[in-house]
Amino acid sequence: MKRELWGSRADERLVLVDAEDVPVGTETRARCHALEGLRHRAFSVYLFDRAGRLLIHQRHDTKPLWPSFWSNSCCSHPVGDEQVADAARRRVNEELGASVEIQPIHRYEYRATFGDVGTEHEVVTVFMGQVQEEDLAPDPVEVADFRFIEPATLDAEIGDGTRYTPWFQLAWPVVREAAARLDQGSN
Repeated sequence: MKRELWGSRADERLVLVDAEDVPVGTETRARCHALEGLRHRAFSVYLFDRAGRLLIHQRHDTKPLWPSFWSNSCCSHPVGDEQVADAARRRVNEELGASVEIQPIHRYEYRATFGDVGTEHEVVTVFMGQVQEEDLAPDPVEVADFRFIEPATLDAEIGDGTRYTPWFQLAWPVVREAAARLDQGSN
């Protein structure tokens, strides 16, 4: 993938991992997301409000991969020797302007190619947490739009494959089930 697509973050060192999420080295963000898609560590954060609605965001149209697609609350990568949970909290604060408590609920590997632009090949740790709309101050460079969505509405929309990122589509059933268990436990 061309370095200029990633701008100032092209040279960030992402963590290369094996299928078990064990580090095997580092590589630049640009190289990790090239068409061959080097397997690297990532995270996805799913934040719900008190009413049980999920915060989703529309990726900015300047993103090289899946621009303008809707995705989970926040997703990115740890850099260098940063712990995954620390990176997730950092990016939620950078992208959404919120400080949140999160818990890991799942990990999975996927590979998806975006036309001839690049590939995501990631081992993703999934986190859940809670946030309220009044706590948000999204960075307009990262987030084109955001909204809270009812899980049933998302269930109806997400499968069409045209509006939502592939990693969001893959993780949503597991997140949905975990959120339902938490909701049942609080009643």
